[in-house]
Amino acid sequence: MQISGSSAVVVGGAGGLGEATVRRLHAAGAKVVVADLADEKGKALEAELGVRYVRTDATEEADVEAAVAAAADAAPLRVSVDCHGGPATGGRLVGRDGAPLDLAGFRKTVDVYLTGVFNVMRLAAAAMGRRDDAEGSRGVIVNTASIAAFEGQIGQLPYAAAKGGVVGMTLVAARDLSPLGIRVVTIAPGTFNTPAYGKAGDKLEAYWGPQVPHPRRMGQSPEYAALVEHICENDYLNGEVIRLDGALRFPPK
Repeated sequence: MQISGSSAVVVGGAGGLGEATVRRLHAAGAKVVVADLADEKGKALEAELGVRYVRTDATEEADVEAAVAAAADAAPLRVSVDCHGGPATGGRLVGRDGAPLDLAGFRKTVDVYLTGVFNVMRLAAAAMGRRDDAEGSRGVIVNTASIAAFEGQIGQLPYAAAKGGVVGMTLVAARDLSPLGIRVVTIAPGTFNTPAYGKAGDKLEAYWGPQVPHPRRMGQSPEYAALVEHICENDYLNGEVIRLDGALRFPPK
């Protein structure tokens, strides 16, 4: 699939993994829409690169529809990347005080990290599916899970459940969308050192870096973006979850 001349919507595109992806797709010739809630960063990218920023809450239908429409208006929409973040609660299923894990927090985490991904995927796919394409290949949807979907740590139950749901949707969505010529691939990152951590990034690097078999460091956002670009260009990648973790496996805690 050719990226150049296409449009792409990157949900969570204002920082970290998303910003690196925006820059990579823009450099490859795509018309990129940055869909995020970080107004300052989004508008800065818009001014720097000439991309378009659309304020977007991934869990809100109207917001995502507006971002997808903006991308489809700019050029044929062929790429949707979702790497948005948000609040996530944690804690043991039953705490040391005997109290059960908070239900409202679990629901909120799943809403942000699973329902939001579903919302973006369904609306982007519908827009791609409406486009005529003589080659029969209309686009690709790239979602973001986490290796916590496979080895969630103690206290990560809500987040691991949500990311496990993203993994579980991948093959089913790819099968659902195959008649439309739309591929679905999920990236499951390990530990990535993004600007969102600020000064804490050095401490995280010192803790996690030595635990990664090779290379002995945390992941870097451009590595995620490079994989997104390859997924876009490799038409035979479909229905798969790709771990991007340096062979790291999370310990229990």
